[in-house]
Amino acid sequence: MPVISFVSTKGGAGKTTSAVLLAGQIGSAGKSTVLIDADPNRPLEAWASLKPLPDSIRVVFDDSADTIVDTIEDARSQADFVLVDLEGTATDRVGFAIARSDLVLIPLQPSVLDATEAAKSVKLVRRMWKVINREVPYRALWTRVPPAIRERTAKDIERQFHDALIPTLPVALIERAAYRAMFSIGGTLDQLDMKDVAGLGAAKDNAQRYAQAVIDVMKEKVA
Repeated sequence: MPVISFVSTKGGAGKTTSAVLLAGQIGSAGKSTVLIDADPNRPLEAWASLKPLPDSIRVVFDDSADTIVDTIEDARSQADFVLVDLEGTATDRVGFAIARSDLVLIPLQPSVLDATEAAKSVKLVRRMWKVINREVPYRALWTRVPPAIRERTAKDIERQFHDALIPTLPVALIERAAYRAMFSIGGTLDQLDMKDVAGLGAAKDNAQRYAQAVIDVMKEKVA
């Protein structure tokens, strides 16, 4: 089953949010997901402890480069999708996870610092190609993008990525209160209530388009 890893050499880029949103949308489509929490800060474990999760989502923790490959392969045999939320630094464990992935998503916020770190993640992915003798598809993923205004900095970075032939997912994750609420209230978007958070409908629409964009990339790989 497909393995999607969320990679960034910088903490706070949006890896965990991106993984949780995708898992929720996969569940809404009737498929199962194992979320592997491979971040020493255990953000997925903290999220999962807030509220019982849907039966479609299971969270497991891995804290070692020695075990990450076995953890991924075990999860692959148990679910329709495996999503790996990795630590915000370049380690052997991150490299091993990339090597076992069918797609790598590189989240970044629209800032020069995040763009610099995203470029490092791209280099790491490409280095792993030589190690494993195959190309692992990857996409940069914009996160926490202001809903109304695309700043000049973001547009400049997009142009630089285009010139550097760094492929970008066509759907960005917009800054939404509902995404933050998942980590304070718990659960997936579908488990949130309109009374608990504003703009839930817009957040769900954004998450659905994001998930579809990921699935489209996976289909391109198979085609």
